[in-house]
Amino acid sequence: MGEVEKIEAQVESLAAPDLAKFRSWFLEFDARVWDRKIEADSASGKLDKLLSEARSEFSSGKAREL
Repeated sequence: MGEVEKIEAQVESLAAPDLAKFRSWFLEFDARVWDRKIEADSASGKLDKLLSEARSEFSSGKAREL
């Protein structure tokens, strides 16, 4: 059994209160990982093309402010 399968089995065996606690922790963890990835992509210039396209569409009236 691989590591992921072991973790899955452990999560499946959690009691409801522990599962709720784990779920909350994991959502926060996942958000932090996502934020770091977006920050790294932004700093490396990977998002520059998308930003340029969005600004261009906004300037040409194809988009609007939220």
